[in-house]
Amino acid sequence: MVYTLTLNPALDYVMKTGALSFDNINRSKGETISYGGKGINVSVILSRLGIENKALGFLAGFTGKQLEKMLISDGISCDFVYLENGNTRINVKIRAEKELDINADGPQIKEADIERLLEKLNCVKAGDFVVIAGALPENAPQNAYEIILSHLEGRGVNFVVDASGGLLKSVLKYKPFLIKPNHLELGELFKADAETDEEIEKYARLLQADGAGNVLVSRAEKGALLVDENGSVSKIGAVTGELINSVGSGDSMVAGFIAGYIKTGSFEYALKLGNACGAATAFSPLLAEKEKIDEMLSAVL
Repeated sequence: MVYTLTLNPALDYVMKTGALSFDNINRSKGETISYGGKGINVSVILSRLGIENKALGFLAGFTGKQLEKMLISDGISCDFVYLENGNTRINVKIRAEKELDINADGPQIKEADIERLLEKLNCVKAGDFVVIAGALPENAPQNAYEIILSHLEGRGVNFVVDASGGLLKSVLKYKPFLIKPNHLELGELFKADAETDEEIEKYARLLQADGAGNVLVSRAEKGALLVDENGSVSKIGAVTGELINSVGSGDSMVAGFIAGYIKTGSFEYALKLGNACGAATAFSPLLAEKEKIDEMLSAVL
């Protein structure tokens, strides 16, 4: 069983316009509303791959109810904590000649709310996966990830952490099964370049020395590199195609890697499926459907 945590989900309101004018009324040429949040994205792709999972985190107000309704409609199992005040945020994405994203703060998350989330996680058992993805919202306790991982420590749980900077470093002591920085985030961690295979491998092994099990480094158009817990290094090139949507591509890679490992126990296959899922979302208007994933997977096998 896989549990995903999204502390600050969102409804993404995307508007397509012509050239923007700040002196006149601008009129949209089309709108879409979709759910967003890195952990939620992982749950969606896992579900499309047939992997049992449950999405957890925090929701609030009428927007939270709508987000959950949309997830359930898409077959995503949910068990969110509802906050007493505020509303789940709406992020506005304007697609004109240039892209403009305005992300909201979201509702206040208190330590008591974290405790309610921990209660829901008490069902997690040895061998399960818990995915924590994304930056901590400013309106939450800044040690929230450490509180969660500390609560589950010692239960034989496979932690997956997709975060960056100091937040990633702070959770390495809990020995996560998988971390997935991109090559830029990896370089920022060590204040150095992480462009070549040798540089990426070097810094990935330093993260392993600090506690990480498997280090999956996404490299955009260069594919991905994995340093696994057995010490082996695997590389895979990017699948070619037209970039339509980069949002959720990294989350899709995480989901594909987890699914591939659960299905086969092979890091090699997990890397291939992760790469296929990431590409499938990049070449789709929203998160990839199963048919697109299968198409991309056939290209890398």
